[in-house]
Amino acid sequence: MQLPQWLARFNRHVTNPIQRLWAGYAPTFGILEHVGRKSGKAYRTPLTVFSTDTGVAILLTYGPDRDWLKNISAAGEAKLKRHGRTFVVTDPQLVSREDAAAHVTGLGRIAFGRLPFDNAVLLQRG
Repeated sequence: MQLPQWLARFNRHVTNPIQRLWAGYAPTFGILEHVGRKSGKAYRTPLTVFSTDTGVAILLTYGPDRDWLKNISAAGEAKLKRHGRTFVVTDPQLVSREDAAAHVTGLGRIAFGRLPFDNAVLLQRG
């Protein structure tokens, strides 16, 4: 399953600017700081983030055709602000939710495995 594209556009223009104010500090959220592969422009995308044994997992709620994923795949790395700290994430790997769930740690593991989305991205902490 994936959420409708109209909701992705709405979130990009309405919800994301609000979430950028707190997502780098709130539990289960983070702000992915990446650079446009064509424009070179810096972007800050709020996302729901789950801890893994070697980094983080992000469910692809709108499917794998996301600009932020294309940008970090082209660059090979990005920065993630989480719990008030910023760190480098590398090696983006598109995997199934089930494959990613095997790596999720902590309380998030329960929710992650039950959410109705098909794909996830695993990122290694750099």
